[in-house]
Amino acid sequence: MRVVLDANVYVSAMVNAQGNPQRIMACWERGEFDVVVSAPIIDEVGRVLRYPRIVKRHKQGEEVIGRLLALLASEAVVVEPAERLGVVKEDESDNRYLECAVEGKARYIVSGDRHLLALGEYGGVMIVTPAALVMLLETGGL
Repeated sequence: MRVVLDANVYVSAMVNAQGNPQRIMACWERGEFDVVVSAPIIDEVGRVLRYPRIVKRHKQGEEVIGRLLALLASEAVVVEPAERLGVVKEDESDNRYLECAVEGKARYIVSGDRHLLALGEYGGVMIVTPAALVMLLETGGL
């Protein structure tokens, strides 16, 4: 199964070692599903993790951020979306997740973003919260 994770999932996993985003990351690292990313998503993850207000929360240095970005580039399924979408008008950057999911044939986008969650589904890709994905992973509902 393929999953696209929003930048907010990576940030939350780094901030809270006990939360659902961290559980999702652990499941990925155990090979329970494949993460799909694109270059714009990797760039956004790096940019957001380096925001001063976010660094204050996760308290990790550049080495840890660099390791995560390298892990994404080497272990995730990296796609180059052929089509630009304009589905989410309120936050244009959210469209990068839809593009990645469609190109990478993902089953889920996992996000805490209200614009993406409001869609619920796009092109056969379900858009769910981290808690919903954890529930699916734990119950075998994937």
